[in-house]
Amino acid sequence: MQQRKKVWTKKRPIAVTIVAWAIVLLFIVRLVQVFDPLIEMNVFRDGLGSPLTSGLHLMPLGAAVLTSAVYLVASLVGIIVLIGFLRVRRWAWVVLMAWTGGSLAVGLIQYFYSNPNYLVMASNAVIALALNQVDVQRIFHIRIEQNEPRP
Repeated sequence: MQQRKKVWTKKRPIAVTIVAWAIVLLFIVRLVQVFDPLIEMNVFRDGLGSPLTSGLHLMPLGAAVLTSAVYLVASLVGIIVLIGFLRVRRWAWVVLMAWTGGSLAVGLIQYFYSNPNYLVMASNAVIALALNQVDVQRIFHIRIEQNEPRP
């Protein structure tokens, strides 16, 4: 009980709070992206009346369902990472940094080939900048000074 209380009362840099809010914002955006393809295909009104695949090829409804499922998984992973991040787990910092780098790469590809999501790109840029601050790296034991013991 003492260890748990110590973690929650520890003073965190403002960058950790900014990252947490950015993750919440991305969660909301991903939830919108879960329902958007299904609404466009009138799934909630008509149901899954047409086939999802034709042989090995996805039909438009199948692509919409697959896209929604991928964004739903991304939302759930985001919640897990947020919980780990708020509990100051090193794996959460590593996963979040890798996720942010991949998401920024996808955002750049979307920028050049279709209509990008500027809100996601801006959130990822803020997260990347905040995660690279020295105080944040020290809290998550990414950057260790010479006189600090290893975790």
